[in-house]
Amino acid sequence: MIKKLCLFCLIILCANMSKAATIEGLWYGTLDIDGNFLEIIFEIKATNKVYSATLSVPIQRAEGIPMTKVIFLEPHLSMSLDNPGIAVEGDLVNQEIIGTFKQGGRSLPMKLQKEKGTTPIIKRPQEPKAPFPYYREEVSFLSKEEGIKLSGTLTMPNKEGKFPAIILISGSGPQNRDEELMGHKPFLVLADFLTRKGYAVLRFDDRGTGKSEGDFNKASTKDFAKDVEGGLWYLERRKEILKEKIGLMGHSEGGIIAPMVAAKNESVNFVVLLAGSGIRGDLLLYSQQAALGKAQGMKEEEIKKTKKFNQEIFKIVLETADSIEMKRKIANYLSAVYDSLSEEERPQGIQKMDFIQIQVHQITSPWMKYFLSYDPAVALKKVRCPLFAVNGEKDLQVPAAENLKAIQNALINGGNTKGSIKSYPGLNHLFQHSETGSPEEYGKLEETFAPVVMEDLKVWMDGVVKN
Repeated sequence: MIKKLCLFCLIILCANMSKAATIEGLWYGTLDIDGNFLEIIFEIKATNKVYSATLSVPIQRAEGIPMTKVIFLEPHLSMSLDNPGIAVEGDLVNQEIIGTFKQGGRSLPMKLQKEKGTTPIIKRPQEPKAPFPYYREEVSFLSKEEGIKLSGTLTMPNKEGKFPAIILISGSGPQNRDEELMGHKPFLVLADFLTRKGYAVLRFDDRGTGKSEGDFNKASTKDFAKDVEGGLWYLERRKEILKEKIGLMGHSEGGIIAPMVAAKNESVNFVVLLAGSGIRGDLLLYSQQAALGKAQGMKEEEIKKTKKFNQEIFKIVLETADSIEMKRKIANYLSAVYDSLSEEERPQGIQKMDFIQIQVHQITSPWMKYFLSYDPAVALKKVRCPLFAVNGEKDLQVPAAENLKAIQNALINGGNTKGSIKSYPGLNHLFQHSETGSPEEYGKLEETFAPVVMEDLKVWMDGVVKN
């Protein structure tokens, strides 16, 4: 899912610097807190390229509380309030701000709009509703080596019995156990479908998200793999689970993590990659940025300019070992680039040094540094169990053709004859039937996950676990 937009799209550095979005004004939203609805209102202003905002909660008679920090780098909005500890992260998509509202260790989905009371009823016909015809249990387990407590949900066809099992692995960015984004809950839909088909399914909140402990921002893909290994260890010790029939199903970045875990653990019986990557991180970003740029109407010249910019930044990251020196070099380069832009091209509502500081922080994060240099083929060549990689042909975040081919080649080069791939016409990164494949469509579509793909996954897994 996207690092800053939603499921594996990572960041698009300066791709839209000349296209200022309208973020100023009143924004209305409603938080669902365990069935209790709380209206919130943000007023965002910009003065001399500096953003400010206030928060109002009418039912609590709280009005105009100044936010401590407000940063907007199109399309991402970040706001915080030191006391009582509120953090807001979201993306401006089609004049809506979609993201999360965090307070007191809880992370709640958030959607803000510019007109009060205009939030439409979101239709999600695939989303399952209670009562469920299977057993559900709130569970927790420890990440391997680090001992971080992770929380999730285990669903099984019945409370008693022996079942093959699947661990669902989310995409990039802090995701809850349902991999919730844009009003969709893909993992809830998948877990419901697979449990009804006879599988036990474990899905969990990413570290530092939902009810899980830990610090998400200090972790890399390698760390998230340890979390999955903790889930694998947990399932192996459940009496209801067929220990020799445990598989991994990863979406987007989860499709990178699953082979990492399978390569190290022979107990993994099968692997399913949902829009997983097969090429090195920096190469994926170039491909992704070009695909998204074209969908947004960028000219070829703009796309090439963005790629050149990113190549210079990524080169510094990949060739500089010392973190302090890396940050210094990136800051100097960003400063030179910023100075070369016209006033219209520069990001609006933010001072130069703040812009540079934010970019440096993102680019040099543990996650980004690891991701840029990591080649999924390394782990894929070591996977010995059956592997099924699927993708939608309209996926702009992990373009299907080059990544499926790379995955297939890695398996062949590693001597694994039990791998197969399949692409689906008309499907996007979330496996929705779509017109353009653009992330801007995700929330507009009623479909959460194409049934044809779920049926194919079930047929393939049945063929593995029944042998």
